[in-house]
Amino acid sequence: MAAAAASPARFYGVNISSFAKSTPRSSIRCHNFFVALSPSSPSPFTESTSTKRYRRDSWAYGSADLAARFSSSPLCDKENEIALQLPELKRLLETLKAAKKSCSDGGGGGGGRPGSVVLVGTGPGDPELLTLKAVWAIERADLILYDRLVSNDVLSLVGGNARLLYVGKTAGYHSRTQEEIHELLLNFAEAGANVVRLKGGDPLVFGRGGEEMDFLQRQGIEVKVIPGITSASGIAAELGIPLTHRGISNSVRFLTGHSRNGGTDPLYVAENAADPESTLVIYMGLSTLPGLASKLMKHGLSPKTPAVAVERGTTPQQQTVFAELEKLVSEVKLANLVSPTLIIIGQVVALSPLWPRSSEEQSELQMRQSCSTRQ
Repeated sequence: MAAAAASPARFYGVNISSFAKSTPRSSIRCHNFFVALSPSSPSPFTESTSTKRYRRDSWAYGSADLAARFSSSPLCDKENEIALQLPELKRLLETLKAAKKSCSDGGGGGGGRPGSVVLVGTGPGDPELLTLKAVWAIERADLILYDRLVSNDVLSLVGGNARLLYVGKTAGYHSRTQEEIHELLLNFAEAGANVVRLKGGDPLVFGRGGEEMDFLQRQGIEVKVIPGITSASGIAAELGIPLTHRGISNSVRFLTGHSRNGGTDPLYVAENAADPESTLVIYMGLSTLPGLASKLMKHGLSPKTPAVAVERGTTPQQQTVFAELEKLVSEVKLANLVSPTLIIIGQVVALSPLWPRSSEEQSELQMRQSCSTRQ
């Protein structure tokens, strides 16, 4: 990227050819300059009314026609949808129980024992970031309960013998409550199934994996966790941002951007996060970003702090907005970013080769890095 004389809050010149080579994703916005690298395409994730979702889960409706009816509805009728799925879910449960009993009566080893549940992290979206252990678990599964932020590319790796069931959540639509998900996991595990719970990112980082693990273990069900690359690590690596860096950032904090009762005020107490020597990573923080940014600056974080917001990171549909903290909210609005969007705030963001900087800033950065290596 060519150096610019102006501060990062203004316009930047961009070397398109070198920029595109180093950034194989959809688009990047540097304040008021937008560079499109490929045409937009459908969401890489499982949206609540997507045709792909209903095609995958058509077994649970008893017919492809019933599944198609819901996929064409502008708003899902959750209660009717679950009612339609119940007969097939019960039928699958009875089949599994019968197989378990048959194995037990026939002297099969361990036929009377319950099945197991594996919580599997699928990473931020790129299927090549899956671990081998995750792939092996998916291949052995009888039933897979998957979230919205498990990418379609990851789901394409599921074997033909496994049953898939969408249990995703998004603002305004929860296909299942958390308690209903707990019961599904328990019932199928007790019936002897090998159940895989697929989650985006890492199951134990803002994924409610701890709640599911605790519930199942209290019921005597064996639970294993296969970690995934959390979005903070995957997206930071994609952009060349070190989450910690000697002499610049000595810690990193993962924050939830969720608010209480759907409000606009972030849960986290911003004054505790306004540390110029720490890197902040905010998950699910798009709707509460204005409140968080304002509080961070109010409690002492410099308005010039580098920041980046990344929609659908590590997928071909990735959208990226770089800006100083004081400009981030307005630039995110201009770029029309949608969920899921990860936000990184801290001096380390300026270490990304994609961060637009003036020649003076480049010299200052090199000096700081040189000093840190001599310490």
